[in-house]
Amino acid sequence: MDMARRSSFCSHFVLASAPSTVRVKTIADSIETALEAEGLRVIHKEGYQDGLWVLLDYGDVVAHVFHEDTRKFYALETLWGDAPRTAFVAKEQ
Repeated sequence: MDMARRSSFCSHFVLASAPSTVRVKTIADSIETALEAEGLRVIHKEGYQDGLWVLLDYGDVVAHVFHEDTRKFYALETLWGDAPRTAFVAKEQ
């Protein structure tokens, strides 16, 4: 979600979800690993221990990795419903 005109604390939200806490943590780990390989380190991380909503703060970009039920409950997409969105689909291996 492009948050540049809607937020003073970041320019983009990245939202992802998974059906289990193990997968939520795996996605969060993968984000951290990939960005560390590019020389970027997470500034702040929250929620990893529970695995229901992991927040990874990279300054201008904040990644939210949700358990599917938690994502439905908080519905961040509706809070900023007018924010431009870009959908990403996993590449076939």
